[in-house]
Amino acid sequence: MNRSGEIRWQHLAGMAGVCAVALAGVFWLSLPSAKPLRRSNPPTTAIIEARAREARQHGRAARRIQHWVPLAGLSPSLREAVVNSEDARFYEHSGVDPAELRAALAEAAARGRVRGASTLSQQLAKNLWLGEDRTLWRKLKEVILARRLEALGKDRVLELYLNVAEWGEGIYGADAAARFWFHKPAAELRPEEAALLAAMLPAPRKRNPRRPSARLRKRAGEILELYGMYNQLSPEDLDRARDRLRVILQT
Repeated sequence: MNRSGEIRWQHLAGMAGVCAVALAGVFWLSLPSAKPLRRSNPPTTAIIEARAREARQHGRAARRIQHWVPLAGLSPSLREAVVNSEDARFYEHSGVDPAELRAALAEAAARGRVRGASTLSQQLAKNLWLGEDRTLWRKLKEVILARRLEALGKDRVLELYLNVAEWGEGIYGADAAARFWFHKPAAELRPEEAALLAAMLPAPRKRNPRRPSARLRKRAGEILELYGMYNQLSPEDLDRARDRLRVILQT
């Protein structure tokens, strides 16, 4: 290649680099900011809006039962059950679990489809803004937004998640779930009830505590045992919770 050709290629490479940086900047700025959530609760979420569209497509009104409750007003058992089962390293990572992310990207490369969200921060980003699409592009957005949510602090992330998570058809948030499924506020949930609600989260519209499937029973039992593993219940309290869970699942 002569000197003029080399200069031309360098010029084109430089222009391509500038364009890539500009596109990355536009992409970054196009994503929603988490700052308004520091003091304000979101009026709706991507999942709630998606459910409303589904309802309209089927010619029915969308149900929405939701009661916002501060984190201090939720049962410690529920907070523990959800963190234990959904994101055990929640208080250690900065929004993204590197091991989980590598696994998701490897699956995307192999199958062209990524797994669902892993950390609670990623799940919250999906719930608030991204919906249920499982493309690699959405995963990239999810990772960036999860990091933005982490700036709110762990307690606020957990509070937001527990107030927008779906717990059945049209049931959003822990307090609405506790009142609907157990006829009590979320502040009064016992460990076995909290474990059962946590067991619903991977498939909240398919898992029904009043008609528990074998999978729901098994998962609730596993989550209950995590209280013992993390020393959140004494052996005696754990035995009593096991007995109460059996009663719930038999009724």
